[in-house]
Amino acid sequence: MSQPQRITHFIDGRPWTGPAGRTGPVHNPATGELTARVDLASAALVDAAVTSAETAWREWRAQSLAKRVRVLFAFRELLNARKREIAALITAEHGKVLSDALGEVTRGLEVAEFACGIPQLLKGDYAENASTRVDVHSVRQSLGVVAVISPFNFPAMVPMWFVPIALACGNAVVLKPSEKDPSAALALAALWKEAGLPDGLLQVVNGDKEAVDALLHHGLVKAVSFVGSTPIARYVYEQATARGKRVQALGGAKNHMLVLPDADPDLVADAAINAGFGSAGERCMAISVLVAVEPVADEVVGRIVERMRRLRTGDGTRDCDMGPLVTREHRDKVASYLDAGVKAGATLLVDGREGAVDADGDGFFLAPTLFDHVGTEMPVYTDEIFGPVLCVVRVPSYDDGLALINANPYGNGAAIYTNDGGAARRFQDEVEVGMVGINVPIPVPVSYFSFGGWKNSLFGDTHAHGTEGVHFFTRGKVVTSRWADPSHGGIDLGFPQNG
Repeated sequence: MSQPQRITHFIDGRPWTGPAGRTGPVHNPATGELTARVDLASAALVDAAVTSAETAWREWRAQSLAKRVRVLFAFRELLNARKREIAALITAEHGKVLSDALGEVTRGLEVAEFACGIPQLLKGDYAENASTRVDVHSVRQSLGVVAVISPFNFPAMVPMWFVPIALACGNAVVLKPSEKDPSAALALAALWKEAGLPDGLLQVVNGDKEAVDALLHHGLVKAVSFVGSTPIARYVYEQATARGKRVQALGGAKNHMLVLPDADPDLVADAAINAGFGSAGERCMAISVLVAVEPVADEVVGRIVERMRRLRTGDGTRDCDMGPLVTREHRDKVASYLDAGVKAGATLLVDGREGAVDADGDGFFLAPTLFDHVGTEMPVYTDEIFGPVLCVVRVPSYDDGLALINANPYGNGAAIYTNDGGAARRFQDEVEVGMVGINVPIPVPVSYFSFGGWKNSLFGDTHAHGTEGVHFFTRGKVVTSRWADPSHGGIDLGFPQNG
C-alpha cells in the first residue's frame, strides 16, 4: 500500500507550504484505502487567508468588467478542456461513477458560462429629471470577502454555484470544501490561477468546525454561502447573521415523487431508479419517497424491483451504475436505517446489504434498497438518510398525497408523474417546495434560474446562482445627483419635494 499523500490549502495563488498541524483522512471509497491526509486549517490560518483576500479584493473591485470577464472566459475554456481530470478526482475521493462526476462538472461549468454575462447582469437603472434637473441612477457593488462552505456530495458543482458569480461581481472568495474530498476544489483553484485570476482572490482553506467557525466569526467576511445538512445550515445561519453577515444556507431535504394512476409505469420506474440511486442517493435533490396514489402502487413497485435487480454497484471507474458511499461511517449509518425500517413495520423488498459489488478491497458499499408500505412516522421517512434507500408510501388520492408532501418539514423539491395537465398545473401551484418537476424527477434549475428550497431546506431568503445569486453577492446603491445651477441657490429648510 502506498504512503498517503499530503493535501494542503491553496492560499495567495499557490499551495500552502507551512507545517501540516492537524490533519484528516481522505479515502478511496471504492477500496477503503487511505489515500491522503488533508491539512485542517487553524483559526489563525483562516484569519491570514481572509486578510490577504480582503487586500486582493480592494484592487479587484476596481478592475473593469471587461478584465473580469476575460478571466471568466479563460477559466471556462480551461475547465471545459480538463473536466474529465476533475471528474476523475471526484470519483477517486467521493466514489460516484465517472459519468455522474462528469455530469457534475458540466453542470458547474454552466454557472461559469452564466457568469461570463456579468456586464449585462450588473447594469443599473437611470432616470433623467426625476425631479427638475435631478437625475437618479442605481448601481450594484461588490461586498468584499465572501465565504463558501461546500459539502462532500458535489465537491466541484456546489463551489461552482457560488465562486464564478462572486468573483464576477467583484468579490474575493474564501472556499472551505469538505475535508472528505477536497482535491476537486483545489484543482479548480489552480485553474482559476491559470486563467489569470490575481492571487488572493480565491483562497481554499481545508478544515473542520474550527475553520468553519473562524469564517463565521471573522469581521472581514461579509457573506456566507453554505450547502449541507439542515442542523448545520441552521447553525451557520444563526452564527453568521448574529454577526451581521448576509447568509444563504441550503439545508437538507426529503424529496417526494407523487405518482398518479394515469402515469406511465415504465417511465415512473425509470425515474425512481435514476433519481433515487444516482450518486448512491447522496444528493440533496434525490427522490427518497415515492408517493403512489392507488391503485398504481403494486404495478410501479414491481417494475422498480425488476430494474433494481439489474443494477451494478461497484467501483466508479468500472462502468458500474452506482458507486460506494463517501465514508465507512456514513455507510454504516445509512445501513442502520434498514433494521430501523423493518422494526417500524415497513416491508423491505430489496436489501442493499445483500447486493454484490464489483470492486477490490473493502469499499464503503450499500447497494440500492427499497422499502414498501412506509408510514410517515417511521425513521426511514422522517430522516434525511442521504443514501440509496427509496421508500414507497401509498395514499388513496391526489389530495392525500399533496397533504403528505406539504406536511413534511423539508421543502427542497418535489416531482409529479402524470399525463393529466390539469393535475400537474394544480400540483405546481399547490405544492410547498422551492423546485418542482413535472415528469422530471430531479428538477435542478439551469444556471440562469436559481436553486433553492423552502421551509427547513433553506435558511436565508436568497437562492443560489441565477439573478438571485448576483443580487446576493452585490449591494444596491442609489445615487441622486444635481449639478450646480444658480437657479437652485438659496436657503430652504422644507422637506425636499419632487416637482
